[in-house]
Amino acid sequence: MNAHSVPLAEQPIDARALRDVLGHFATGVTVITTIGDNNAAVGLTANSFSSVSLDPPLVAWSLSLNAPSLSAFRQHPAFAINILCDQSKELALKFARPAPDKFENVDWHAGEDGVPVLQAAAATIECQTETRIPTGDHEIYLGRVINFKQTGRRPLVFHKGEFASLGGSI
Repeated sequence: MNAHSVPLAEQPIDARALRDVLGHFATGVTVITTIGDNNAAVGLTANSFSSVSLDPPLVAWSLSLNAPSLSAFRQHPAFAINILCDQSKELALKFARPAPDKFENVDWHAGEDGVPVLQAAAATIECQTETRIPTGDHEIYLGRVINFKQTGRRPLVFHKGEFASLGGSI
């Protein structure tokens, strides 16, 4: 049997090659936060964020089923999407790495439902979890927007494995 006789859906996908192709899609960089055990602040860097609907106001993002913070996001009814500004590359890296206290030396305040809102964000979107959808090796979170703000700062962008800043409109 050759590759042309196997339906496309059954052909194996090279995960590394797919990741490289997906990297061509430039995304914003977010730190998604919630509250964990003992009211501890929990957060992680993610670029799997998108708007879903304006009426009702819904957003979505996905979390790996292997993420150490999975139980916190499953247990707390709310989360915040902190869209990082272009001066926040180190903050993005900090929240992308395992650490006992990712919030050490990070300026933040408790937003709606107590979720951490980062001062360094270009914009924040606070949400109540509407639903969770397990799919593949991730869980998709659908959130109803309950509060939001923007600062006017430029967003941090991620493209092909590198951080960038938007220089302005074209």
